[in-house]
Amino acid sequence: MKVLKFGGTSVAHAGNIAKVESIIKKASEKNKIMVVISALHGVTDQLIHAAESAADQNKHYIETLKELEERHLELVKELLPIFAQSSLLSFVKKHFNDIEDLCYGTFVLGEFTPKIKDRITSYGEFLSSRIIHAKLQSEGLDVSWMNSAERIVTDSNFTYAKVNSELTEKNIREYFMENHNRISIAPGFIAGDENGNLTTLGRGGSDYTAAIIAAAIDAEELEIWTDVSGMMTADPRLVSRAKPIPEISYAEAMELSHFGAKVLYPPTIQPVLAKNIDLRIKNTFDPEAYGTLISGHPKTSDKEDPQFAVGISNMDHIALLTLEGSGMIGVPGFSAKLFQCLNQEEISVILITQSSSEHSITVAINEKDVSSAKKAISSSFQDDLKLKRVEPVKIETGLCIIALVGDNMKSRSGVSAKMFGCLGNNGINIRAIAQGSSEKNISIVISEKDIRKAVNVLHEEIFESEVKQVHLYICGTGNVGTKLIRQIYDQSEYLKENMLISLRIAGLCNSRKMLFSSKGISEAEFLTLNENGIEFSEEKFADEMISGNLRNSVFVDVTASPDVPHIYEKLLKHSVNIVACNKIAASSDFANYKNFKNVARNHNCKFFFETNVGAGLPIIGTINDLIRSGDKITSIQAVLSGTLNFVFNHYDGSRSFSEVVAQAQREGYTEPDPRLDLAGTDVARKILILAREAGYPIEFGAVEIEDFLPEECMKGSVEDFYKALFKYEDHFRKLLESARYRGKILKYVAEFKDGKAKIGLQHVAPESDLFHLYGKDNIVIFKTLRYSEQPLVVKGAGAGAEVTASGIFADIVRSV
Repeated sequence: MKVLKFGGTSVAHAGNIAKVESIIKKASEKNKIMVVISALHGVTDQLIHAAESAADQNKHYIETLKELEERHLELVKELLPIFAQSSLLSFVKKHFNDIEDLCYGTFVLGEFTPKIKDRITSYGEFLSSRIIHAKLQSEGLDVSWMNSAERIVTDSNFTYAKVNSELTEKNIREYFMENHNRISIAPGFIAGDENGNLTTLGRGGSDYTAAIIAAAIDAEELEIWTDVSGMMTADPRLVSRAKPIPEISYAEAMELSHFGAKVLYPPTIQPVLAKNIDLRIKNTFDPEAYGTLISGHPKTSDKEDPQFAVGISNMDHIALLTLEGSGMIGVPGFSAKLFQCLNQEEISVILITQSSSEHSITVAINEKDVSSAKKAISSSFQDDLKLKRVEPVKIETGLCIIALVGDNMKSRSGVSAKMFGCLGNNGINIRAIAQGSSEKNISIVISEKDIRKAVNVLHEEIFESEVKQVHLYICGTGNVGTKLIRQIYDQSEYLKENMLISLRIAGLCNSRKMLFSSKGISEAEFLTLNENGIEFSEEKFADEMISGNLRNSVFVDVTASPDVPHIYEKLLKHSVNIVACNKIAASSDFANYKNFKNVARNHNCKFFFETNVGAGLPIIGTINDLIRSGDKITSIQAVLSGTLNFVFNHYDGSRSFSEVVAQAQREGYTEPDPRLDLAGTDVARKILILAREAGYPIEFGAVEIEDFLPEECMKGSVEDFYKALFKYEDHFRKLLESARYRGKILKYVAEFKDGKAKIGLQHVAPESDLFHLYGKDNIVIFKTLRYSEQPLVVKGAGAGAEVTASGIFADIVRSV
């Protein structure tokens, strides 16, 4: 014999009940079955709301009851043929009259007791099960109805009654000895005490009813039919890629359901576990789906290398209570006293953690119980508080519990490290940790605001190792920024297939507008940034990133703005990785530069700025590798400006210097104001950054800059600049001829040696590595303790939007 239980969503309306009927008919072809029915979806909550309104002297309860009555009456009319409706319609009306009388009594007394609550809420299951029984009867099926309140016997602990298993089992077996129908229908949730009072088994108690019946009759299997295809690896409302768990053990299911897996009411497991009855969770709306099989020996445990965890569960609205004091150390009975006073207030302790010094003990409880718990603890420990043996209880609210569950965790090393590592990388602070001695569960307490991020991070790390979701916030949509965005869109499929990374642009901004979408900004939306974006500010952009709290977030600065780096520290402190093309941060005051590096390290963040020097060339990465391997850089000689190299490679006297600079600007090698390149400021920043990365604490003011531009060229507008270049053509031609006279060429060179940096025009001989440098190429020559005679050379394209964007792209991939 099988037991089938259908939840509230499965019987929400006539359309769903038709699906339930189909499942019942199919199941009854092979077996006798017992069907346990929940109240129609939402009815129990509405009954409670009506009764509470009545207790508050609010006559709105009458309207609520009328709506509920009409819903049930309409359901009868939809389900039954006209000739079979009359008696059931009268039945429904009579019982709603009874409910209204009970609520009126509550209204008069202004009191809603647990006993009355059980009486009122029992009507939901009572009515739904009778309606479905009548529907099956009208179809000519061999069906009977069992009153659970007469068969399941409990104590008088109303709203959460404890079952008398021996008497209940005897009553249920007697029922089946007397009734031999193919199908039996019973209401879930409701029971009765030995005095004949109605009791209930707690919210979700219909699952428990079905398990009690299954255990009493030694059922072949218990099926819980709901609106999802089994227990999931995580709450699908939080994790879009959560997937059903095919098979799971009783112990794993109990752990998941205890810590918030809503698909199964926690007490349900115990009766079937005791009788070793398989429990299967199925989807009413996808009956062919496999669902989840809960048993003593799931097949997953037979695999050679089974998954160490089966699921992640979470519980909201948690508070932590901490009792601490020097008077607790070595004194027996403190913990027992704490638990006893909470037990007297019927406050359930969900999680416990204690310091090894016995100086403090922390328990997690439901947030709604905080006030009662505080009073109880203060009263119970009043003498200890007066003598200052313990401190007043500390209370933290706004928390949640996340539990990682799996039988195989006990046989795997590094599970905790993996769990805490991925959470730490995303800036999720853990307030408390607990792990059972069975090692089937690691539970953590975190801030409720981090729950979605934390569950997604864990799920991705443990169950979705094939693809890692990364959220990008890109500031700057100019030439380089646009190239980068195009590369991201173009490479998205390649990254998924070959690097298991999914890049999602969650935020975009330029100097005027910004746009956000946690689901990702499409190419089409990117093109409408100026039309559909909201007003931009650096602080607002940072605040949106922080409040969005998306996992694996990376901020990408593709600007030259001096203002954008002001938000770096805030972002790093919220565990947002930073990839910067902007040189301002790394070339600012040394103390500021070091602070960024330290904050990134302290918050386990990446702060990459490879494209600060040499566009996409691996220059900073090479320095970092040398230093990490124990080498020391003794000198650097470099051509670091693609713009200046282009200019001096093309200036041969056949055209004016101003014409060559204009060509460089047209081809995108200079800033909108070319003086920013030609004045040497940009090169000074670059050699400064390289020296700092090499380990030298140098300031920008210490970089010696040898000007080659006449002073007049630096005044006025860009147009004035070009006029001045033309005016001083003789000056530039003399520079060129002076080099040629010596058989050399002009290069704008940056040097660092003996702790000093300088930049300026130099005459470069043919035998120099700097001589054969063409177009917009950059070159960096490192001399180190290891590369003392034959230097290490990095050379290649050092300017251009495409190569710079590719360098930023590489940093993004490295950062995740």
